[in-house]
Parts: sequence; C-alpha cells; structure tokens
Amino acid sequence: MAAPTPLAVHADPDPSFAELIAGRPHLAMDARDGLMVEEVPLARIAAVVGTPAWVYSAGSLRRRARALNGALSGAGLDASVHFAMKANDNLAVLALLHREGLGVDVVSEGELRLARAAHIPASRIVFSGVGKTDRELRLALAEDILQINAESAEEIAMISALATSLGRVARVALRVNPDVDAKTHAKITTGRAENKFGVPIDAALALYARMAAAPGIEAVGIATHIGSQITAGMAAYRAAYARLAEMVHAIRAAGLPILRVDCGGGLGIPYRDELAPLPDALAGAIKTTLGGLGLPVMLEPGRWIAGPAGLLLASVIIEKKGARRFVIADAAMNDLARPAMYEAWHGIVPVSPIAYHAPLSPADVVGPVCETGDTFARGRDLPALPAGEMIAFLDAGAYGATMSSTYNARPLAPEVLVDGARFAVVRDRQSYAALAHGQRVPDWIGT
Repeated sequence: MAAPTPLAVHADPDPSFAELIAGRPHLAMDARDGLMVEEVPLARIAAVVGTPAWVYSAGSLRRRARALNGALSGAGLDASVHFAMKANDNLAVLALLHREGLGVDVVSEGELRLARAAHIPASRIVFSGVGKTDRELRLALAEDILQINAESAEEIAMISALATSLGRVARVALRVNPDVDAKTHAKITTGRAENKFGVPIDAALALYARMAAAPGIEAVGIATHIGSQITAGMAAYRAAYARLAEMVHAIRAAGLPILRVDCGGGLGIPYRDELAPLPDALAGAIKTTLGGLGLPVMLEPGRWIAGPAGLLLASVIIEKKGARRFVIADAAMNDLARPAMYEAWHGIVPVSPIAYHAPLSPADVVGPVCETGDTFARGRDLPALPAGEMIAFLDAGAYGATMSSTYNARPLAPEVLVDGARFAVVRDRQSYAALAHGQRVPDWIGT
C-alpha cells in the first residue's frame, strides 16, 4: 500500500458548519429536510441516484459567470471568457455557461468533441496544451476553432505543415512562459522557467516573428498561464502581464501583427478560509498592465467558476472506532482525487439536520479504496456518523468528476444539476457492465 498522504495541518480551528454554509449562497441547512442545494434537499437527490454523486448548482454557476463578466466590463476591458473545460466537462454545465456568454478552453480532442457536442461554436473555442497530437491539430483545423495556443517552435512547425497540407489557415497565439512564481502548489504552477509550458520570454519575440512568417499560420497574439488556485494576491498576475505588455510593444516595434492577448486563468477559491482574491482584483490587474494597449483580452478560468458550485455527496459505510476514529464513506480517492494528489482541504458537512447540531469529536474521513492515501481529512471535528448518514464534500465542482477514475473497478459516480426547485441527472452512474466494455480475452488463453 501507498504511504499516508501528508494532508495539510492547520494551527487555527477549522471553519464551523455554519461558516462553511454561510460562505456558499447556494447551500442552506433546513431544520426538517437537512442540507439543501438551492431549493432541493440532498436527501431527495440521494433517493433518486444513490451515493456517491456529484451535485452542481446552476444558480451558483450563473452568478459566478456573471460576476466575472461584470468585473471585466466594469473595468472597461474588451474581454472574452473561455471556461477551462479541464475543471468540469459535463455537457449541461458547458451548455449553461455558454448561455451566459462563455466560450471554452480545451486541452484535448476529447474536450473539443465534448464542447461541440454541447453546441459551443468553434468560434468560441481555444485549444491549449503542451502536447497536441497531429490528430488533435487536424480536428482543430477542420473545425476552424478560434485559436490554437502554440507552446514550442516544434509545435509551430507541426501546425504550419498540417494547415498547409489541408489548405487551411490556423489562428495561432504563442504561449509565453514569463518565469513568474504564482505561489501555489508545486504541482499546479505553470509559469516558472522550470515548468514544461510555453516558450521562454527572452526567446519569444524571435519565435513570434518566425510564426508570423510561417505558411498556413495567422499569428494572432500571445498567451500565458501562470498556475492554478492562485490565492496570494495580484502580484504574480501583474508581473506576468507586465512582461506580456513589454512583449506586445516589441512585437509592434518589429512591425509584426498582434490582435489579442490571452491572460489565462488560475484565480483561486477559498476551500477553507483562504483570503482568495475577487474578479474585480484580477480585472484591475489586467487593466493596469494591459489596458493601455488597445487590444482585446481573453481569460480562461475554470476553478473559480465551477469549484464552489459543486459538491460530492457520500454516505457513511461504517464508523470504525479504536485508537483513532475512522468515518469510512462510500466515496473514495477515485472519485475526489484532490486530497490524495494535492493534500487539498475540502469542507465536510453532515446532511442530516440532527447531525448538524450534534456534539463533535475528531475523526479521520476515509474511503474504501485499498490505499492509505484514500484519506479526505484527518482529525476533522464531526458528529457521530453511523452507517447510512450522509456527508457532503464541498467545493468539488472543479477537478472533481473530471479527475475521477474507475480504480478498484469502482464505477464513475452520476452527476446532477440543480436549478431552483428542480434537478436533473445530467450523467448516469456508470454501470458495472460498462467497466468491462471493450475488453476481451484472446482465444488462445481459453476459458
């Protein structure tokens, strides 16, 4: 078995259940029906789809999309927002956000196909990623998407050759690595010199000139993305965007075309009690550094929009008491991977109104997977949670379902979208038959 995951230890007390709910407007604790998402009791959803299950708030998704768009327009920016699909690729979520005026940022053929299945126009799709294959680039060119963010000289050569062979012109932005420390988790920082993403900023101008001269390519701008879950204020953003502004001036001085600047995403959220910056602060950083260039800007947020809007609903299998108290849930690291992968903290709230007001004692919350790393929390103050009680893991709308797997042959959990007093199952629970679909035993092995 794997070694225990070193989950973060906090010196100050965890937020109370009431504080966690108060900070999430789509949640409420009803004295009779228990924990609610908008106007729907989670117990009602569990009665229909069982547990574990992902539950998303349509109202929260709308509010957050509108807040971000409002901050950008309020700052006087000509800006477009492209939701980072890697955070949440559910078709219903994508369609809802498209209705709010958002495009998407994709990083694979699968995401591009899902975006089109959600009726996102190709003209609203940006393709990012450090390792796009020939097949993926061919699809992007055939669909005539808005923009491909190229991350190396080698990729620019690939795009040029493919576009020329297909008789297409690819709109390409060059992703620049500004060598800025976003002060986030080491596994999700992307703007340092040692990261695999983008091209070094001191080599970017020469490469941009080569790209602009390459056949089959229309050079449309520059792009950056410095990391994910950024909560340390705007200093890193301002530093990165100031370097982009310098590059825009250099591109113009060289007589090269530039139509827009892609600012990436990464704005963090308060999972526990972090002082996460608001969209107004990000809009201000963009305005200060890039606002005087006379160019449209693009943003590619994911977590900030979808993270708080979702939760993972789970049931307790057993409470195991001994030297430590273990609450063993039917959700596991294959469902919500962030605690095992990033030592991430998620709020855990009981669904029952009785449990919500009951005395608390420390417990380790774990899943049934055969890994010690299958641990969601250590020493978390929780009420008695006998078999059948339900709990909700908060802020799981981003990098939740998209990072889940079928490890231990555990089917993927269903996804549910709540909108006011109504809800719909927007992805069925995977069947056990589906786990074996596509597999076969060769005849030479026998039965």
